Amino acid sequence: MDAAIAEAVAALRAGGVIAYPTEAVYGLGCDPFDQDAVARLFTLKQRPPGQGLLLIAADFSQVEKFIGAAPAVAIARARGSWPGPHTWVFPRSATTPDWLAGDHTGIALRVTAHPLAAQLCRAFGGALVSTSANRHGVAPARSAHDVRVAFGAEVTYVLDGSTGGLEQPTPIRDAMSGDVLRS
Repeated sequence: MDAAIAEAVAALRAGGVIAYPTEAVYGLGCDPFDQDAVARLFTLKQRPPGQGLLLIAADFSQVEKFIGAAPAVAIARARGSWPGPHTWVFPRSATTPDWLAGDHTGIALRVTAHPLAAQLCRAFGGALVSTSANRHGVAPARSAHDVRVAFGAEVTYVLDGSTGGLEQPTPIRDAMSGDVLRS
């Protein structure tokens, strides 16, 4: 698998959009600091950029720089569920690129427990954009085969692997209040 991870990382560093397994579905991802790659991802998904994106990481240190002013209780709330299939929306830091948040003041973050997704983030050396591998309004891909059928050569690289077995995408909660935004 190390060779496949290396190929995926090379594609990311070259500005590509890749597909990889996550907790419930296949995700599309790219370097969050590469505005052109993020724009390609929105084009692939046929999704309005105002909706914003979430980021996944292998550990808290990879997402910490994206978090703006947040009380210790909010950070502790999220960290208590990580690594795991829990996405939390935090106020975004001043250094978080606008193209990631869309029309939102916050940024959605997850420290994944999916072994392959975490390995990918570690090898890349930081957080990655993570959004379901599907066109806007279509059911998400649940396998590498589904990604290839849906996107063909439009995706730079597809990392083969199993999803984490969840039936539904991860819940999204507001880190400040604990409120559920998506169950």
